[in-house]
Amino acid sequence: MPSPKVRLQKVLASAGISSRRAAERLIEVGRVTVNGRSVTKLGAKADPDLDDIRVDGRKVITGLPRIYLLVCKPRGYVTTRFDPEGRRTILDLISNVREYVYPVGRLDYDSEGLVILTNDGTLAARLTHPRYGVERVYEVRVRGVPSQAAIDSLRRGVVIDGRRTASSSVKFLRRLKAKSSENALLRVAIREGKNRQVRKMCEAIGHPVIRLRRTQIGPLRDSSLKVGKHRLLTNSEIAALVRASEVSHSQDKMS
Repeated sequence: MPSPKVRLQKVLASAGISSRRAAERLIEVGRVTVNGRSVTKLGAKADPDLDDIRVDGRKVITGLPRIYLLVCKPRGYVTTRFDPEGRRTILDLISNVREYVYPVGRLDYDSEGLVILTNDGTLAARLTHPRYGVERVYEVRVRGVPSQAAIDSLRRGVVIDGRRTASSSVKFLRRLKAKSSENALLRVAIREGKNRQVRKMCEAIGHPVIRLRRTQIGPLRDSSLKVGKHRLLTNSEIAALVRASEVSHSQDKMS
């Protein structure tokens, strides 16, 4: 019997083409065809076993083995597969990896730290969608030393881009000596993923970021992974990420 038809964006995500949200954009701009016809409606369905599904003319192969990588991104790299400005991308750090993978979420050009790359669209969606509330932790060096009131303001949420951020966990780690003044090192944990959110939060309290490093994604951390290096995730780490997204989602529904 033919397999049941499923939403096209789910087929693309399951095949490792992109995350589900990115797949929706591919469909909307007309880059996806089914049996030779362009499909631009998000509700469209296809049979992954019988239909000829293509992205930019390249056939989508379903049933590929999953791959999960952890990369410690240096500053000066963009977290995308391709950059129209010609800057170095995170894929340049994994040139020996032959499988098609894409970064889960983003870490801005001037920041460093942990990034997951995978071809598992379902897990990628769980780790990035605000609904699942998977926590990301950062060590942040800021200019000056924030007062307790400023720290409390970060915890409660500050207004950036016209919207108040959700409450977050903020811990003052220590003072740091600078040439003409003092800086501070903070630990900031957020469950949202707005563009340059941590940087904008710190700017909102008058202490701009000097250096930002992501140290943890959900339960996943690895202080021994050197900047610019990558490794495969273990089965237990993958399982822990799946559990973390499920727990966060269930807690959100109960609240």
